[in-house]
Amino acid sequence: MTDALYLAWRYLAYHKVKTAILVTSITLIVFLPVGLRVLVRQSEAQLTARAAATPLLVGAKGSPLELALNSLYFEGDVPEPTRYAQAIRVDTSGLALAIPLYVRFEAQGHPIVGTTLEYFAFRGLRVASGSGLTMLGDCVLGARAAEVLGVGPGDRVISSPESVFDLAGVYPLRMHVRGVLEFSDGPDDLAIFVDLKTAWVIAGLVHGHVDLSAPAAAGQVLQRDSGNVVGNASVVQYQEITADNLGEFHFHGDQGEYPITAVIAVPPDQRDGTILRGRYSSPDDPVQIIEPTAIIDELLDTVLTVQTFVIAAVVVVGSSTLATAILVFMLSLRLRRREIETMRKIGGARASIGWVMVSEIVVVLVVGVVLAGGLTVVTSRFGSAAIRAVIF
Repeated sequence: MTDALYLAWRYLAYHKVKTAILVTSITLIVFLPVGLRVLVRQSEAQLTARAAATPLLVGAKGSPLELALNSLYFEGDVPEPTRYAQAIRVDTSGLALAIPLYVRFEAQGHPIVGTTLEYFAFRGLRVASGSGLTMLGDCVLGARAAEVLGVGPGDRVISSPESVFDLAGVYPLRMHVRGVLEFSDGPDDLAIFVDLKTAWVIAGLVHGHVDLSAPAAAGQVLQRDSGNVVGNASVVQYQEITADNLGEFHFHGDQGEYPITAVIAVPPDQRDGTILRGRYSSPDDPVQIIEPTAIIDELLDTVLTVQTFVIAAVVVVGSSTLATAILVFMLSLRLRRREIETMRKIGGARASIGWVMVSEIVVVLVVGVVLAGGLTVVTSRFGSAAIRAVIF
């Protein structure tokens, strides 16, 4: 038996190209369906974990999936905005803690998440370096966002305009980086967090102007009438909030009418959550309340259905490849007829010659399966990181 394995190994080692092709084919046949299932399982676990940690979401009526993806993963299209009054509504109900979100803007491809300090406690986010949000215009970066942008506490980050031609006159905001969060292994790592009011500043809803009543601003006054001062076109909004101009920033109108994209509702128990959901059951209510786990489960059902077809296709292709590999072995035996005849003439028994041929096939299969197993282990170990890079 040992002699047969040695002869088989020497033959395969001599015919390197043929052996490599056969081993690669076997490896892919075994690995593809198994590796695909491992990746799907890991992506499912990551998606459901984030959804399961978020009890309820309140947002404008529309696509529940769009609302969930934007609020949980800061991805996808921006849902129809609702009013900040909806966060007040949840909070004053006494049934849940309200955490408003305004996820609309970006800075160099990273989402800017406008929220309140309760969000950090809710997600278990801690500051690794620097400090938390202290004043209007501050921002705190996720670990990966800080690494990609190459910034840290004391640096500046500028918000990106939504379009090249911004006719509304909303200027990009130069934000102060106060701190960098610890790595959380989720979408928060790629986000830039600001106070909700800072997000409204980026939207152009909260702004400051030069004090036109000051003597130094005389050149920017268009008209003075009964105590009212009208500025000319040279008066621009501040593009950076500092300690010097912080007092010049002001709100217009009722803050309850200001936009947000969603409200994370965190009830203390299931009973309060059920009561809260019942209060949004009216068809005339302009907002909806959703359970993220149910929405993500529906999405995963679609993904798993697609996975079944993909695996079926992989199995069909793998079967064809396996048949081709068998054909290669059969043709190889025919081409080696003279070699086999020589073995017989020098005294090789028929059984021993058969063991040599079988050993070649076994060695190829074993090596291919071992490599497939190794790839599966690597996928299960590092696949989650690849999934985060794609999903988050």
